[in-house]
Formats: sequence, C-alpha cells, structure tokens
Amino acid sequence: MAAALYEPDLGYYERTPSVVGRRGDFQTAVTVGPLFGELLAFQFATWLETPGVVPENGALHVVETGAHDGRLMADILGWLRTWRPQLVARIQPWILDPSPRRRDWQRETLGRAGFQVEWAADPAELGQRTGGVNGVLYSNELLDAFPVHRLAWSRTRSRWQELGVAWDGERFVGRRMPDESVTAATPDLHRLSELPAELLSVLPDGFLVEVCPAAADWWREMAGILRSGVHVALDYGFPDDTVLRPEHPEGTLRAYRAHQVSGDVLTDPGEQDLTAQVDFGAIASVGAAAGLRTLAREPQRRWLTRIFEATLNSESGFSEWDAPRVRQFQTLTHPEHLGRRFQVLAQARAAT
Repeated sequence: MAAALYEPDLGYYERTPSVVGRRGDFQTAVTVGPLFGELLAFQFATWLETPGVVPENGALHVVETGAHDGRLMADILGWLRTWRPQLVARIQPWILDPSPRRRDWQRETLGRAGFQVEWAADPAELGQRTGGVNGVLYSNELLDAFPVHRLAWSRTRSRWQELGVAWDGERFVGRRMPDESVTAATPDLHRLSELPAELLSVLPDGFLVEVCPAAADWWREMAGILRSGVHVALDYGFPDDTVLRPEHPEGTLRAYRAHQVSGDVLTDPGEQDLTAQVDFGAIASVGAAAGLRTLAREPQRRWLTRIFEATLNSESGFSEWDAPRVRQFQTLTHPEHLGRRFQVLAQARAAT
C-alpha cells in the first residue's frame, strides 16, 4: 500500500494533482470549494485566540500534513488574511510532506495566492526547526491512506493470521503469512485474540479487519512536538470503538478510480487510490497517553454545523452566506454527499 500510493515517480499520489476532484478519481471537502477551508480557519482562529490554548506572545504555527496541491492551506490562510489580519501576522505556516513533487505543486498554489510557507519532511525535522509547535496541526483525509495490515480470522485454527501480498506469476494476490512472522501488526493480533471466546466462535472463516500501527505511531510522534495548541484530523472513520463490524466482513480497505469503488485493491498498483476506515478510538487513546485532552470526537457534519452556527453569532465577521456558499455547506454536511462517513478528532495541549 505504501509503495502503491507513495513510491517516487510511480505512486498514486506522486503522479498528478488532478487525481482529486470532480474530474479525478474521488472528491474531497477541499474540491467542493473554499468554504471548507474558511470554516476550518474560523475554528483555528477561535482556538488560537482563546486564552490558555497557546502563548499570548510570539510566533504561532499552522501545520498541514498531507497537503496534496496546497489548496486547503491557501483557503485557510486566505480567510485569515482577510478576517484576522493581526492573528495571521503571528502565524508561520508549515507543510509536512516528504515528497519533492508534491512540494512543487504546493509551492505553485501557495505562491499564486501570495503566501510564504516552510516545509519539513518529517515530524522530527518540524519539531527541530520550530522548537516545538505552538498552534494548530491538522490533516484532511490523511490517516485513511496510511498503510494498513489485514488480519483474517481462521475458524479451523481458531486464530487470527496476517495477510501478505504475493505474486502468482500473473497478478498480485493475498496470502496468509506464516504464524511465526513478526510485523508491526503483531500486538494487534494478540489484542484481537483476547476478544471474548463467544464472539470469536461465531465469526465466519476469513473475516477481515484492518489495523494501522503507522497511523498510531504518527499521531504519537506529532503529539510529542506539540508544545501547545490543537491537533485535529478529519477523515473516514467509524463513530464508535466497535472492533468487529458485521457489516464489513471483508474489511474496509477499498480502491477508488473514476469515482467508482472497488474491493480489488491489488490490481493496477499506482493507478487507483487506496483507503481504509480510520480507527479513531485507537488514535484518541494514543493522544490521551501522550498527554493530550480530547476537545472533539464526532461526525464531521455535526462539527462543521457547530462552526457554522458560531459564524452567525460572531461579531468579528465572516463571509456572507450567499447561495453558492450554502450549496457548498450542504455538500459538506448532507449524508448523501460528504456528511455521512467523515469523523473529526481534535485533541489539545494547553499552554504552560
């Protein structure tokens, strides 16, 4: 999955910025229009202006991970420049992205909008160069594209086994790995094996789940460089902590191409998007263990609606809610569009 999505010059997200959008393979909140970024900017400003969230003086950081072509960052900074000029004067924007190609896309987008941004290749570099982030770390549809491990239940052996990828001479296929194999998913194998016996006894043979140690490790590392402020992720995910879902006996790993979804994730690597639902319960637990306090964990539609309501009550201004902006909001929140499967997790560390 990592190679299919991120391999330099070959991976899906390395090919062209046009894979996202109405004419691409899938739509995101960013491609609906600038309203999504403006709502995020309004919420970010609220956090940054709330006493005790970040230091009262000094530079602030707004950091995006997984910025693709930079449009979301441009929309956020554009709103802040118009409506919070004193705040934006304190903000140093950063993008966390290891890909030189994607950095070029981002540099072009943000340059056209008149913004200067700093880049870091990984959390360690970001932490070193900033001295620790004071501000907002955010990502949109990032965690769902972290490489997952697939675990399958064997009724005959009464145990979980990890699935690997093999080549059968003509195509890639899934294969159960040897029991003695040790991977990053091994702790999850043990955790799932400790589920109640009465539950495991009714699982069908081959029942699949995904686990994503890489996402948990990344959240932990980002929490480590957050000195004060908020870390927020918006992504596909489930609203509760249920481990096994009968409605997904084959797991949630899917491929997207030309706005069509497929379970054939091993075909044409690099030519289709790969995504799996995010275990926000696991991510939230990692953040809590790192000392972060959960501000929000809820459906995106509810979170955005609350921000919308705050804009109506705000005395500091927000763009007029004309017909195009209302249509964008409906697309972002309606269950038949982008409002059904997306969740929000926001966790904070208070300024000291």
